[in-house]
Amino acid sequence: MLSLVWEKRSIPLYWRLLDKRGCSNICEQQALITPVLELLSDYEVIVLGDREFGSVKLASWLCHKQVKFILRVKQGRYIQEENSDYILLSDLGLLPGTSFYLSDVKFTKQKGFGSFDIAGYWRRKYRVKQEDEGWYLLTNVGTFKQSIDTFKCRSGIEAMFKDCKTGGYNLERSHANNQRLSSLILLIALAYSCAVIQGQKIKTMGGEKYVGRLTEYGRSIRRHSSFWRGLYGQC
Repeated sequence: MLSLVWEKRSIPLYWRLLDKRGCSNICEQQALITPVLELLSDYEVIVLGDREFGSVKLASWLCHKQVKFILRVKQGRYIQEENSDYILLSDLGLLPGTSFYLSDVKFTKQKGFGSFDIAGYWRRKYRVKQEDEGWYLLTNVGTFKQSIDTFKCRSGIEAMFKDCKTGGYNLERSHANNQRLSSLILLIALAYSCAVIQGQKIKTMGGEKYVGRLTEYGRSIRRHSSFWRGLYGQC
């Protein structure tokens, strides 16, 4: 699925059902992304992808399309800086609270691919919460800050999937066949988009403090999303 990140959530734009288990390949990824690039041809686009999409083939294809991207890659990948030997990303010494940015590095031992930038970031321990691992990001956006700040927006995609499953529509309990599943996903995409837009409208009209009234002791930040406000606001 490919979606548009907006207001800490994301709006489904295009999806394909695969007749197999496991990850998608480069051809399937290109078939997914191409229609959306055409749809958004009048806008500047930055493609965000998790480790399933973290391939040098996809990065080279997006460069050819003149599209910016930030793709999370596995730490077991090899890189090579100029006049240096190949090393693993995991050997760069990324630790909690540290970061780095490498420009124009070769990101594979395979020949025929250009150079890319690599950003490394591991969030420091915050309020007793420690991330299990850091980020290794393959990118062409040009700066460390933009790479990290933009990739943080990808959490809106995970939030959307949760809303479509246990957090809202319970899609995973449908047990539908492919044809019915396609219909359900289409209906959910329409309903989800309407709910998020309605939630933003409620916030703009100043109704958020009534719809999302704080009831938890000690909490100062409202915990409800645009999706929740749009879905339950009328109640």
